[in-house]
Amino acid sequence: MTLVSNDPSWWPFINASLIASYFVVASSVGVIYDWGLTLGNEIELIWRQRWSLMTFLYLSVRYAGIGYAVINILVSVPTISTTDAVSLNMYNAYDWIGVVVEPLLGVIMIARLHAMYQRSRKVLIFLVVIFLAITISNVVMPAISTTQITGEEFVLSGTYQCIFDAGGDSSFLDSMTWILSTAWEVLTLCLAAWISVKHFRELRQHSTSGIIGDCFTVLMKTHVSYFVSFLAVSCFQMGLFSPMFAVCCSVTDLYVRL
Repeated sequence: MTLVSNDPSWWPFINASLIASYFVVASSVGVIYDWGLTLGNEIELIWRQRWSLMTFLYLSVRYAGIGYAVINILVSVPTISTTDAVSLNMYNAYDWIGVVVEPLLGVIMIARLHAMYQRSRKVLIFLVVIFLAITISNVVMPAISTTQITGEEFVLSGTYQCIFDAGGDSSFLDSMTWILSTAWEVLTLCLAAWISVKHFRELRQHSTSGIIGDCFTVLMKTHVSYFVSFLAVSCFQMGLFSPMFAVCCSVTDLYVRL
């Protein structure tokens, strides 16, 4: 059922929604623009080369991100009208893209660490066991949370809002999902940093650098960049679960879209 209101008390919420949508559209357009700029190189260096597991994982993550950006715009922009059912389906798709992409990124990270540790079987088993435990938890908890979320369309002073109500233990389950994901990222960063420091010390003792040193430098730079990006998103997401943001469901919904 659609609720229509021109009550001025909604104006702060409408303004917050509009401001949030500007950031969402800007970041989503940036993702799509980057894809357009690099499409030629992608076709030449990836699509036309021999495919491997890493090729599949890379393309899956890349195009899932583009789909995520498009859905983010549709869900977040208050001038786009959708029904309750459509909005809820897009919101669920929005959430589940993250659930699916995270294991793909985890496999990529395990492959990188496995290579950095010179294909150590012990390290591989250790990472796989922890990764499976976290992944299973991070799939089960969102599945339970999805069944408890409801949405309702509002038309507020000419803008369209779909406000989602996370009932039951949804907030707790979502917070646990992010905590486990953050713990996994911290673990992989520490393992990458430890082996890199060890290798750089060995290279310094032998007064050699060359290809091995360059490879580890590149791996660490990309790993740290990825971790910093993930940490920034985690900080925003963790703020969602603080009492200050839990007071109003609608405001927290806007906050998570940022």
